[in-house]
Amino acid sequence: MLRHGRIAGRTSGDLCGSSPHPRPAFSDAIERLVKRLRESGAGEAAPKPGDPMPPFVLPDETGHLVSLENLLRQGPVAVTFHRGHWCPYCRISINALAKVHDVIVGNGAQIVAIIPERQKYATEFKNDGHIPFPVLTDMDNGYAMSLNLAFWMGEEMKEFMRQRPDRDIAKFQGNDSWMLPIPATFIVGRSGTIGARFVDPDYRRRMAIDDLVAALCSAT
Repeated sequence: MLRHGRIAGRTSGDLCGSSPHPRPAFSDAIERLVKRLRESGAGEAAPKPGDPMPPFVLPDETGHLVSLENLLRQGPVAVTFHRGHWCPYCRISINALAKVHDVIVGNGAQIVAIIPERQKYATEFKNDGHIPFPVLTDMDNGYAMSLNLAFWMGEEMKEFMRQRPDRDIAKFQGNDSWMLPIPATFIVGRSGTIGARFVDPDYRRRMAIDDLVAALCSAT
């Protein structure tokens, strides 16, 4: 089983870019959200190892359509979901992926990132992090929903987020659904079969980089 990798040096308050000492009310709201998601089994119905990875055709940060089918012709793929360019944890995670990109490509594999935001924010996400792999736009969380990864933030978290102009998810996504994907990673082999996955409703936890690289190596 792949171990959980928690991003170090961050507190739950960093969701909104607040100080290292977040307001207790906000921290408590995050814990309630994670508890609600866990109790409802959020993410448990997502595709599992041994299942075929559902196909996608999504635009990248330049508007070019990218399909899972075409990616797999080049080798195994790590399909990674991120909440958005505004999320500090997502920025840390994608920067860590960028650092091992050369190793992954050298082993004949690839990475692709998916966010539920409009193209301009996908471009910002890619450029700010100097990301060398595609950042795809999943408008309205359509693909995430098909994988049982999307969830509603809830009124409490929505109100907290609306207090910050730089956390205007409705503007970033181009809709007022206030839904996010569970940050997840799927390692997909050339055959289209999932070899490993990491799905955790707690957005502070991501697949450990060593595990991701090892899973891709096993899939080549």
